[in-house]
Amino acid sequence: MPPKVQQKSKEQKMAAAMAGGKGKKKKWSKGKSRDKVDNKVLFSKEQHDRLHSEVPKMKLITVSSVVEKLKISGGLARRALRDLAEEGKIRPVLLSQSQMIYTRNVGEDDE
Repeated sequence: MPPKVQQKSKEQKMAAAMAGGKGKKKKWSKGKSRDKVDNKVLFSKEQHDRLHSEVPKMKLITVSSVVEKLKISGGLARRALRDLAEEGKIRPVLLSQSQMIYTRNVGEDDE
């Protein structure tokens, strides 16, 4: 039989548990967290010019691709794509509530 160990009081057990390395709450996330991007909510002159020059030349135009390219907010990108489609610079492929996909307007480049 192993020798009997003297029992600790509740206070002593709690103090020992808090003093050990396991006292802190476990952190599950070991990966790096992505920094929140500070996207603009209004166009600067340079961004507006890039929107009208670069976006109509892209093959696949989505809200997220415009947000990444121009560093603007999603709402501003949606509005800008709607305006470009009304002007006839880009052509809608799929318009649903959750995803809007456009493409360049190839037919009017020849004229």
